[in-house]
Amino acid sequence: MTLRLHNFFRNSAGHRVRIALALKDLDYEYVSVNIGPASEQKSDAYLKLNPQGLVPTLEHDGRILTQSLAIIEYLEEIFPEPSIMPADTLTRAQARAFAAAIAAEMHALNNSGVHRYLGGEMGLDDAKRQQWYAHWAKAGFTALEQNLAARPETPFCFGDKPTIADIFLVPQHLNYVRFKIDLEPYPRINRIVAHCGSLPAFKAAAPDAQPDYVEGF
Repeated sequence: MTLRLHNFFRNSAGHRVRIALALKDLDYEYVSVNIGPASEQKSDAYLKLNPQGLVPTLEHDGRILTQSLAIIEYLEEIFPEPSIMPADTLTRAQARAFAAAIAAEMHALNNSGVHRYLGGEMGLDDAKRQQWYAHWAKAGFTALEQNLAARPETPFCFGDKPTIADIFLVPQHLNYVRFKIDLEPYPRINRIVAHCGSLPAFKAAAPDAQPDYVEGF
């Protein structure tokens, strides 16, 4: 079995996949793809793997998978133990919805490609782009905090073990730290993220633990 992950240390979607791989204790080859606008991300060689030119891309014995949510669901089906899904059907659906809120809404509005477009073609200055980022961060995290606050107090988002919800939450929280978003209004989220950060799998998947990490990112 060969697993090869094409990603970039700072990319939050790749960070999600690294957490899932670490939680499942799966060995993989790390292939760095710099996601800057003038980088090899758009090279012909990489576009053959991933026509979108995005990261991450996972190769599994020659099979190509893209999009972090699909990759993580695939890993769960191919390597079901240890599971990263809640045991019961309802909670699994709720955890998937939590992850999708981050991937399809929050991250989709606040990723680096959107920021480059806002600053380039749309001509927004740094203050206006920060206002955009902070608006969607607040909208998303306020809803997720309310979601968690309505549930019993547990170490992780949906119980006593990390699930797909925690896998998506931790990288998004780190993005907001980087962009200096006020996170004080989200105590439940902050507690869960801090707890996850104390675990070996989350430490191994962190940006500063990757071979292409650059200090001060």
